[in-house]
Amino acid sequence: MSLDIRFDTYYPYAELTALLQSLVAQYPHLLKQECIGKSYEGREVYCITATNFQTGVPEERPALWCDGNIHATEVSASSACLYLINKLVTEYGSNPDVTRALDTRTFYIVPRINPDGAEQYFHSPPKYIRSSTRPYPFDEEPIDGLKMQDIDGDNRRLMMRIPDPNGAWKIHPDHPRLMTRRDPTERDGQYYRLLPEGLLENWDGTTLDIQRNKEGLDLNRNFPAHWRQEVEQYGAGPYPGSEPEAQNIMRFITSHPNILGSLSFHTYSGVLLRPYGTSADDSMPAEDLWTFEEIGKKGTDLTGYPAISVYHDFRYHPKEVITGVFDDWLYDHFGIYAWTVEIWSPQRQAGITKGFDKDTKSGAFKFIDWYRTHPVEEDVKMLEWSDTALEGKGYIDWYPYTHPQLGDIELGGWHGIYAFRNPPPAFLEKEIAPLAEWALYQALLAPELRLESVEITRIEEEQWVGASAYRVRVVVDNVGWLPTYGSKRALERKAVRALVAEIELPEGATLATGKTRMECGQLEGRAYKSIVPYDWDFDPSEERTKIEWVIRAKPGAEVNIVVKHQRAGTVRAQVTLK
Repeated sequence: MSLDIRFDTYYPYAELTALLQSLVAQYPHLLKQECIGKSYEGREVYCITATNFQTGVPEERPALWCDGNIHATEVSASSACLYLINKLVTEYGSNPDVTRALDTRTFYIVPRINPDGAEQYFHSPPKYIRSSTRPYPFDEEPIDGLKMQDIDGDNRRLMMRIPDPNGAWKIHPDHPRLMTRRDPTERDGQYYRLLPEGLLENWDGTTLDIQRNKEGLDLNRNFPAHWRQEVEQYGAGPYPGSEPEAQNIMRFITSHPNILGSLSFHTYSGVLLRPYGTSADDSMPAEDLWTFEEIGKKGTDLTGYPAISVYHDFRYHPKEVITGVFDDWLYDHFGIYAWTVEIWSPQRQAGITKGFDKDTKSGAFKFIDWYRTHPVEEDVKMLEWSDTALEGKGYIDWYPYTHPQLGDIELGGWHGIYAFRNPPPAFLEKEIAPLAEWALYQALLAPELRLESVEITRIEEEQWVGASAYRVRVVVDNVGWLPTYGSKRALERKAVRALVAEIELPEGATLATGKTRMECGQLEGRAYKSIVPYDWDFDPSEERTKIEWVIRAKPGAEVNIVVKHQRAGTVRAQVTLK
């Protein structure tokens, strides 16, 4: 590893920024840092551009976008981005895939989209909010209900176990540390109410409501695709792109048409999520679905994470959809192959595979439903995992506490921020390392223009004083796996321009045929080739194009040619007419 970067810890804003600056200073030929805007509280949001600047211009290469930490507590997402940056620079020259990627592709990496929210997480005592620190929908403090907080000063926010004859919970008869749900018809036992650790404000002595944070925004509900108002989508903001953090990345994406793939890191569930969140798979072009599935297979092979559709297998309620999310916007508006990676699965770590692993069939995943219902035996597995792998730091034995309002209660249960929200520090590097491999793989799938040949043919003898006619023929191939347009959705949305060929003539030269700038259509890649060459499956050269001009010019004149595509790169040639 370069510098003093550790992947068994998490970095607040100042330390993360310093590490990024140090990496850029050490590898100026491979990295550039720029501020792409500021957060609600005025912190600068940084993007790292990673490419070999000595072999080309970043904007003239196909690009992969990576980001993290749009949600406040999901700090391992920043670590995944930092790990990728570090891998690219430290393995350049020794890892052939890394070297080829940086020589021919560009990575745009924003490790921390939402620095304000993350700083709340790193504060002591920490405050856990969903996303932005901007008050929303009202600029006022809540005045009633249970305010979640650490009340005994141990820097943990656990659960409160409160004796209550009408409580929904009871102590497990065989595992007294565990709480299990009371049977539907059960009466006359010892029951408890479970609430988050906290204090009651303006308590009436009877009702127990939970305060909502005044910071009610969810930045990953603030993007234009399928955006809905707050009444339909919690945390959506007053209008699409209303928040500076969303504006920052929207402005960057729309000004960089070379981006054709995206990875957004989140936590948790241990899953690779793809669009759509709002409609079934048959609503997207079949070729795009096949491509998503192919990319997802590789991701699963590398990480063990299942690759699934949000709509089919990751809805919080079967009758509801999630709208205004970043990956839907990228794919729906620009045809970018966009993924959301939910880092870390405590359940799989504990040995619970049914409903969580790669062999689960669509419709049977339990990433969401598990929190509604599951066998108590799985709770026992989780407890055993905490006792052994987490050395008892994940699930805390219940201990007595005198609450200033509720009297004698107990504190304990799952320390969710430690065990669930992000990988515990000792597990971090192992969890995020494969994600960097997947990012590299996706970058290398990009289309890539290659200048195969330039032919100059003198087609007639001198017809004008001191001048001749020349045919200039250029052959260009797309040697990448994806077609130049990336996705069929990009074509539908007209989000990507055709291949453009330009010729620069010397003084006194003229064109007999052709134009100085011509659009030359799109080039296919290998993505849609048949897996077996049966007699009805052929392999025409759809990835190749021929471009011709006829020039009248003096012998010895030099002609400059540029062939470019927004998502496939740029090739150049300078030829002398003889």
